[in-house]
Amino acid sequence: MTLDRHTIQGLSAFTTKTLDKNEFEERMINAGYYEVGTAPAQGGRIKVWWSHEEYPTVESIYTLDKNIVLTAYHV
Repeated sequence: MTLDRHTIQGLSAFTTKTLDKNEFEERMINAGYYEVGTAPAQGGRIKVWWSHEEYPTVESIYTLDKNIVLTAYHV
């Protein structure tokens, strides 16, 4: 759970180690990101990729039920 250790271009810094999916996705969409894909991740988690017209792609890792974002970073 390292969401607060990463900076996502176009977003203010995260101050928590995890974040509710609704708040995270609202922040991403408001910054101009859009979801481009998902896949299973290690440990029964879910990867979600976000694209933006100006910034690099972001990979986010969610819990298996996709309710909590554990981390997100540029790839």
